[in-house]
Amino acid sequence: MSYMMIACSAERTASPNIKDFKYTVDRFADIEILRYRVPDFEKLSLKQKELIYYLSEAALEGHDIFYDQNNKYNLCIRRTFETIYINYKGDRKSTDFVHLTTYLKRVWLGTGIHHHYSEDKFIPEFSEKFFEEAIKSIDKKQFTAILKSGQSLDDLITELKPVIFNPAVYPKRTNQAADVDLIQTSANNYYGDGVTQAEAEVFYGKMKNPNDSTPVSYGLNSKLIKENGVLMEKTYKVDGLYSQAIVKIVGWLEKAATVAENDKQKEVINSLIEFYKTGSLKTYDEYSIKWVKDVVSLVDFVNGFTESYGDPLGMKASWESLVNFKNVEATKRTEIISANAQWFEDHSPIDPKFRKEKVKGVSAKVITVAILAGDCYPATPIGINLPNSNWIRHEYGSKSVTIENITEAYDQASLGNGFAEEFMWSDVERKRAKDFASLTNNLHTDLHECLGHGSGKLLPGVDPDALKAYGSTIEEARADLFGLYYMGDPKTVELGLLPDKEVYKAEYYGYILNGLMTQLTRIQPGKNIEEAHMRNRQLIASWVYEKGKNANVIEIKKREGETFVLINDFKKLRILFGQLLAEIQHIKSTGDFAGGKKLVETYGVQVDQKLHVEVLDRFKKLNLAPYRGFVNPVYSLLKDESGNITDVKVSYDENYIDQHLRYAKDYSNLPTFP
Repeated sequence: MSYMMIACSAERTASPNIKDFKYTVDRFADIEILRYRVPDFEKLSLKQKELIYYLSEAALEGHDIFYDQNNKYNLCIRRTFETIYINYKGDRKSTDFVHLTTYLKRVWLGTGIHHHYSEDKFIPEFSEKFFEEAIKSIDKKQFTAILKSGQSLDDLITELKPVIFNPAVYPKRTNQAADVDLIQTSANNYYGDGVTQAEAEVFYGKMKNPNDSTPVSYGLNSKLIKENGVLMEKTYKVDGLYSQAIVKIVGWLEKAATVAENDKQKEVINSLIEFYKTGSLKTYDEYSIKWVKDVVSLVDFVNGFTESYGDPLGMKASWESLVNFKNVEATKRTEIISANAQWFEDHSPIDPKFRKEKVKGVSAKVITVAILAGDCYPATPIGINLPNSNWIRHEYGSKSVTIENITEAYDQASLGNGFAEEFMWSDVERKRAKDFASLTNNLHTDLHECLGHGSGKLLPGVDPDALKAYGSTIEEARADLFGLYYMGDPKTVELGLLPDKEVYKAEYYGYILNGLMTQLTRIQPGKNIEEAHMRNRQLIASWVYEKGKNANVIEIKKREGETFVLINDFKKLRILFGQLLAEIQHIKSTGDFAGGKKLVETYGVQVDQKLHVEVLDRFKKLNLAPYRGFVNPVYSLLKDESGNITDVKVSYDENYIDQHLRYAKDYSNLPTFP
């Protein structure tokens, strides 16, 4: 979910000691850019390394797709600013050029002109005048690939200015506000000009058969457009939309199939190739089933149109890729979880009629990510559970992963940053966090991905898309609550997942603190919460705080004018987590749109503006970036005199700017306006 090419140099840096590895690469705006290690890559066989190389190339060939999905002007704007950055001959140390560089870096991080997390459009700090002067100072030939047929530089400038500078033009990438047309008010490019929410819902509603127990994911891999007043889909496939990139992806997948670890993995790759060639969602389901069943291969990958968070209707999927291999030692804990999946399901605090009678095909592992791309780059998830199809989950199970080398990078880059001292109530909470937060965070991710997303079931006839814009938030809350509830269960100690019955408190405290307060560092002043994961966390924390008030389960305390969170009764908090899980599972299983809307809008959206100002002021003192992204390692093939591949090497020395400029040069497969 959420991720190469032959490098210029065949040499690589030595496998770094964790203490010597430089995790931080760059810092700009509200972003810190990190590197991640790929430990034990050298221990893989040559065939496995070669497989990772080909899969990484397939990942990077999709570089342009997610840009275009996020907004129809993104490729044009990115390429325009990359051209300016490379060719500008003026004062590159001037304030305007520095601001222009920062803007370009933000475009890379957001895969477009909207913030990757808040989804608000960011506005440049340089002037429109400088933008125009910078473009006109460069030979027009440098913009040939960007300009439309017959378009002049003046025309380009006129077209782009409002898109870049006017806050009212494309203000929100994915709008989740209540009671508005979510398509018309969203800037993404999943729907064509003039298509309304009502039209889209009717269009896809006619396709769905409530008696179909194995429905495809309608609309997943297409853009819905209006042509001569008639709605139609443009499918993402070879000879369809995004064909130029997909053909390249398929070419590398075909190479990957020649070095597959086993026949099952080869079938998975070939099935994905068939999906890309045909665009058939039935073929996609067949591929997904084969992928779920392959639990023996060490190397694994995600490549395709996968997550629907970016579509306000929760149907259309962003393109993403992630290449990885199994961390065998760390996977032992997820194997314990998988082996006990039925026990967790049977003891879930939800209504028994919503439980799965038989949990099938639950597999979980800890992985080392090798490359990130699309919707997983530069910002990436730390855990994944796929496929998203409810019936495939029910009949065949799912795969869950925790990405431990990414969490390692986060942890190492956060050491001694002062956050705990500023926001945690006392040394008791700080010591718990220092000693156990890394362990409990990883376990919560394991439970969330492995069991949470795979738990429960829809009642017969319930539309998987019934919760519409609230579906993603409800689903993430369901998975988080499943993990939180079982973090405090004695079973986790019995299974050896936690060392004692007190350790879970580190996760409970950190989660509530984040949901009630500290995640507000990621919200702009005066704004409410839009992003599904953030809504989920505030929903949970606010609900249990309110429901536990009479028993003083969670206390909001003041000290020297500053706000803190204190948990007074961890056992009662766990009971509340269970009660909310039961309520949310009922909403999910029955497709209760009104109930989901009420819960999310009541607890997950509104921000306490006074508290928000305080949190932002306190966070500012720490000089920390609230968001992080990553640069990928660089892989290079080594060959002998006869051209035979002798090794694949990995290096970590490419910086943020150079990586994105290289990707733009080597992997820009789509026209500026596909």
